[in-house]
Amino acid sequence: MIISIASGKGGTGKTTVATNLAVTVEKSVQLLDCDVEEPNAHLFIRPEFEHKELFTVSVPEIDEKKCTHCRKCSELCQFKAIAVIKDTIILTFPELCHSCGGCWEVCPEDAITKGKREIGIVEFGNHGKLEFIHGRLRVGEAMAPPLIKKVRSYTHPDKETIIDAPPGTSCPVIESMRDTDFVLLVTEPTPFGLHDLKLAFEAVKTLKIPAGLVINRMGLGDDRVREYAEQVGLPFLMGIPFDRKIAEEYSIGHMIVDTLPEYRQKFMELYQRIADIVEKTELSE
Repeated sequence: MIISIASGKGGTGKTTVATNLAVTVEKSVQLLDCDVEEPNAHLFIRPEFEHKELFTVSVPEIDEKKCTHCRKCSELCQFKAIAVIKDTIILTFPELCHSCGGCWEVCPEDAITKGKREIGIVEFGNHGKLEFIHGRLRVGEAMAPPLIKKVRSYTHPDKETIIDAPPGTSCPVIESMRDTDFVLLVTEPTPFGLHDLKLAFEAVKTLKIPAGLVINRMGLGDDRVREYAEQVGLPFLMGIPFDRKIAEEYSIGHMIVDTLPEYRQKFMELYQRIADIVEKTELSE
């Protein structure tokens, strides 16, 4: 089973839920941190990293001796990664390239070849029986989805997989949620939390993935998040109170289930509720 932990906004406790759930599940588990622009699950898991891999994407390289400046490549490129100036100069902008491969397919002179550009790394480690993998996007890079897709390519079919998705509802989030069995949305009971939960839930509905809700910092705001969840049929699966002790442990990188043992049972129950929903969904299809 693949569970993606997501949120409409940052700072809701998404990583807290993902990491504590990962160390609680009493099965063979892997945790994939797909928040590649700012991964921080490792600060709580504290894995022993074993190795890392550079991640590159394909970008066009132009042989100017062959190029006739016909503009077919620049006209095809929707991201303006290739430009022809005054029919005599051709320029490439690798940072804008989405690696679709169209330019080298349409070039009639075979003047375009595949170059490589490094955009990040993937690191692999373990915390006891927990397998941990995360991506780190190079500072200044604009496109996270290719690296997220690479991290997700290491999903093991025989393990329970938990994905710590990026915050928001943009392309990186969609890539992290795509083809998962369940999306666990984490929010807080505030006007901002409710607003962004609505956006996130609409994205999940578009992907047609079963979902559930965890409300963090309960007691901080009001009941409008719970009321919205009931209205749209989003199951409320767990609440984490607005508790100073939890905040203190989080601030120094401690796991809730280790310092507050009663939460281990709560996260075990959360996992079982998710498993029950997934099973019912599969039986109804």
